Amino acid sequence: MVNVKLLNNYQDLLNPIHNFLLCKTPNKWIEQASDPQKLPLLLTDHLHCELKAAQSAGLLLRRYVVDDETSQQILQWLEPYETRVYRGHLLSSDDVNINANNKKNQQVPRLQIKKGEVWQHELLSRMVLLMKEELHHFDQVFSIIETNQIELQPTTAARYAAGMLRHIRGSEKGGLVDKLIIGGIIEARSCERFAALVPHLPESIARFYVSLLRSEARHFEDYLTLAQMVAGEDIEVRTQEFLQIERELIESPDKVLRFHSGPVM
Repeated sequence: MVNVKLLNNYQDLLNPIHNFLLCKTPNKWIEQASDPQKLPLLLTDHLHCELKAAQSAGLLLRRYVVDDETSQQILQWLEPYETRVYRGHLLSSDDVNINANNKKNQQVPRLQIKKGEVWQHELLSRMVLLMKEELHHFDQVFSIIETNQIELQPTTAARYAAGMLRHIRGSEKGGLVDKLIIGGIIEARSCERFAALVPHLPESIARFYVSLLRSEARHFEDYLTLAQMVAGEDIEVRTQEFLQIERELIESPDKVLRFHSGPVM
């Protein structure tokens, strides 16, 4: 009951998410994901998702906006986080000097471009902020994992993102619009799932998930705003096409339980 009350102040924020997505998370997935024995898996996959979100934003900047020198700055910014999960030995937060002395995102570079289209400047501004927030969330999830003495295990990716990405167009502009639409859908689903899980989680983790709702909802809107800006025309039809694909991925049976998977049958 306490966890449900935590959501009361966020209904105005969640309504646009529910109106946007074509389906809610299946009850079967919520039941499986809220199993206390699955919590280590859920948190581990959530950790990877936060890093992937930052990496995806960085990739958009490197592909469509910045020069080679700035691209290297982005890679250097991400490298300490990637080291903690990909390089064969899990470092503590103090080891990579990210959370030490309560200083967040110490590696953040000052990224800017001198020339470019209006949408490129907007993409840079919004994606840098998104990366900062996603990496801060990474730090928070990592701290929860450490506090609960959870041993991180390698995890395979769900079919979710790949299931949408395989439908992107091959043209430069069309491909970017599609990637931004997909980014918005993923952020919207993340927000919806955080809220769906809150009533079923330990209170400390539930409070953390509630704290993520506002930023995730803003990320969803940022991606769609950018997609509209790049397209220069209405994106509703294309968005609905990807939402239909997303609905099938969310509602159909999956082989593995992941933060963005369908229910495991």
